Amino acid sequence: MKIRELGVSGSWEITPTQHGDERGVFLEWFKEPTFAETVGHRFNLAQANCSVSSAGVLRGIHFADVPPGQAKYVTCTKGAVLDVVVDVRNGSPTLGKWASVLLDDVDRRAVYLSEGLGHAFLSLEDDSTVMYLCSSGYAPGREHGINPLDPEVGIEWPTRSLSGQTLEIKLSEKDRVAPSLAEASRVGLLPQYSEVRKWIDALG
Repeated sequence: MKIRELGVSGSWEITPTQHGDERGVFLEWFKEPTFAETVGHRFNLAQANCSVSSAGVLRGIHFADVPPGQAKYVTCTKGAVLDVVVDVRNGSPTLGKWASVLLDDVDRRAVYLSEGLGHAFLSLEDDSTVMYLCSSGYAPGREHGINPLDPEVGIEWPTRSLSGQTLEIKLSEKDRVAPSLAEASRVGLLPQYSEVRKWIDALG
């Protein structure tokens, strides 16, 4: 297993070692000791989600109030998605910065994003299946979104699928009407960087 910290602090790319033969492939996509050594605390699993999306479906940018926030450990078990982590922590020196990783059923990478960060992904193939472990359960009252097409954030979403077909972006109504990063900051929706750091430090 190889781990690389992404350009947004508090997020990592995990590339597992795959063992294949004529029967298929085996891999360890999550290892608690390796995770804790890298991140500085154990992963508190509260919920596991599965999302299946057709090509062009864009989900996010989603984030939760901190505390407790919602850390996510994400992989794609079928198909392919461009997974994106966005710094939405008000007061962070990299507020608005984003990092992306191709998650697919070939390299079988995973992404971990800690509490206070925003998450989005674009499906690059039909029936792309995303599995993610969450550190806290779904709580509508403390979960928020930012429009994934916000030009201020400027995520460079692919325009073609992996097979070369033109992607037609499909957003939920909730994501389509989500505020921009600036609007979310102005109305006080964004997690505070200092509170996020305090919360994460206490986890160790």
